[in-house]
Amino acid sequence: MISIKERNKTLVHNSNFSVRFNETDPLGIVWHGNYITYFEDGREAFGLHYGIGYLDIQKSGFVTPIVKSVCEHKFPLKYGDKCRIETTFEDTLAAKIIYKFKIFNQDNKLVCIGQTIQVFLDNEGELMLTFPPFFTEWKQKVGLL
Repeated sequence: MISIKERNKTLVHNSNFSVRFNETDPLGIVWHGNYITYFEDGREAFGLHYGIGYLDIQKSGFVTPIVKSVCEHKFPLKYGDKCRIETTFEDTLAAKIIYKFKIFNQDNKLVCIGQTIQVFLDNEGELMLTFPPFFTEWKQKVGLL
């Protein structure tokens, strides 16, 4: 029997972004809700890099809504900051997608950590209790199985 610890594998992708003026609040720092958008950007970049983007999922007849998101702020970002988001896919035995995020500023200072959890719904909106075939194939392709 394979334990979760033995099976726990990850894939990591880094992407860059700059803080735009419209993302800041009257205090001149990034409004807290924009970090969730940065997580979305990280998931998009990860998906494009590893071949598991939202359009790929939709073409397979599924959607993956977020059922949980966590965001911990460590240090503020400001307009013009050049940032890097590290997006990590954490493999799990459950039929869900777990992404972990770390956002760093241009000085490589950790400014935020977070996580999102997504589940699989078919075209009828039914929750999948096992991995859809396309996802199992993807995991094999990237070496997670």
